[in-house]
Amino acid sequence: MIEEKIKKLIQESLKKIGIESAEVVLEHPAEITNGDFSTNIALALAKSLKMKPRELAGKILVELEKSKPRDFERLEIAGPGFINFYLAKTFFTENVATVLKEGGNFGKNSTRKGEKIIVEYTNTNLFKELHIGHMMSNNIGESLSRIWEFQAAEVKRDTYQGDVGLHVAKAIFGMQKLVSEMPKESASLHEKIVFLGKAYAAGSVAYDEDKTSEARIKELNKIIFEKSDSEINQLYAWGREVSLAHFEILYKKLDTKFDYYFFETEVAEKALAIVTDNLKTGIFEKSDGAVVFKGEQYGLHTRVFINSMGLPTYEAKDIGLAFVKYEKYPFDRAVIITANEQNDYFKVVLKALSLIDAKLAGKIKHLSHGMLKLSTGKMSSRTGNVITGEALIDSVEAMVHKKIEDRELETFERNKIAEAVAIGAIKYSILRQAIGGDIIFDFDKSISFEGDSGPYLQYSFVRANSILAKAAAEKILPDFKHVPDEIFLIERMLTRFPEVVVRAGADFAPHLIATYLIELSSSFNSYYAQNQIVNSGDPTSSYKVALTSAFAQVMKNGLWLLGIPVPSKM
Repeated sequence: MIEEKIKKLIQESLKKIGIESAEVVLEHPAEITNGDFSTNIALALAKSLKMKPRELAGKILVELEKSKPRDFERLEIAGPGFINFYLAKTFFTENVATVLKEGGNFGKNSTRKGEKIIVEYTNTNLFKELHIGHMMSNNIGESLSRIWEFQAAEVKRDTYQGDVGLHVAKAIFGMQKLVSEMPKESASLHEKIVFLGKAYAAGSVAYDEDKTSEARIKELNKIIFEKSDSEINQLYAWGREVSLAHFEILYKKLDTKFDYYFFETEVAEKALAIVTDNLKTGIFEKSDGAVVFKGEQYGLHTRVFINSMGLPTYEAKDIGLAFVKYEKYPFDRAVIITANEQNDYFKVVLKALSLIDAKLAGKIKHLSHGMLKLSTGKMSSRTGNVITGEALIDSVEAMVHKKIEDRELETFERNKIAEAVAIGAIKYSILRQAIGGDIIFDFDKSISFEGDSGPYLQYSFVRANSILAKAAAEKILPDFKHVPDEIFLIERMLTRFPEVVVRAGADFAPHLIATYLIELSSSFNSYYAQNQIVNSGDPTSSYKVALTSAFAQVMKNGLWLLGIPVPSKM
């Protein structure tokens, strides 16, 4: 990448004037008139060298000029001692050619080659619906997985699903109460998932409002865990199958495919054994019939790992999961993505794990995100107390349908576009800001075809493809024989994609790619507004078509990294 090339040149120039090592920082000037790259290295070193920044910048510049490659048009000193780098037109032209040559590989790098990463995200609970919090985790986890794959890492995706626990007991309780309404085997999956949601809601209300029901649900929890009742086992198997089938439909819609599905039942036995074994080491201790980890001595808090009924808690099962996961896939790094309400929980769990196996714990990172909230307040949902991911997608799809109702499209095509635009709108809204803070989802802004939105990115891509189709029809193909003298902003923006990918992977920051794509799209749309791209009478038209093709390719690569679908028409 050109960024690394410039850094190397600066370091070599520093050595020639007697400065052996220094960290070189490059940035893109806010104003394009100040160059493509700028460094403050002279300002950073001047004081320690007892020199004036501009004087030191001048010495560095002299050495840079001696070995200035053809990639640069000129170098200059600005302000108090910044050194600005202006890239040559030939560099940008060659970059466009490189994009066309590398295609889907443009922007890839090998910074993580040989690294084995497993990313855990979405983490649904069976017998409950996938809510909008799961959408946050899913979109972030999928995008990070793709970014690291783009950097040559071997990436595995996993999801850890709650298939036992009070939520399951509440659903089974509700199923027993509503058994007369239970769908027949021939019923649709939709009818079955509606019933399951209704059963869970009934069980939740009963648990909260009736002490007898609460006691029965707690008893059911133990029976389910022990698999000691054949009738309950049948209800459990039915609900489990319905939940998993429903989740797969949503995963497919979100373009996520997991390599591993881990379940609480799968890790429970191991969790019990690990915690019990470490009672003798003093990591855990007994307290009121339960087994706890006293976190206060580490600046944390006490949490229960085995409850008074002898069952492993979520905490213990996450310890067991770490070992099961590593046995299945010996990773170099594991990333667990959840809502930030679990921050304190994971601090305790990972601290306990570090005392059990420091090496394993050191490979695991918990990455948390904020909440997804609606600007409109509440939205109706099947159970009445949660906003499901499915309901959010359906609501946005309905708005998109209304937006494109006047366009002449086949029904199948219209539905396909509406789904792609809805998914793009939601994913972009989640990924456009740094991971960690809450996100306010604005329905109207999210589906806008102008400005800061996913559909704007999709529309820009579709526009470029439309231009390319027109060029092909007029037999104007990408060519570099006649290149305009002017350097266009779109050319400058295209060169930045590889460095954005590197930073996004290093900083766990898909939002950097989202921001870049908005700026790239803006530069292309401005270029389109000011230039006639397809013009058989213009000898530079072939280059303009090449530039448009390069833009479309980088957009496609970038949208893939965000998991945003690219429709063929809008």
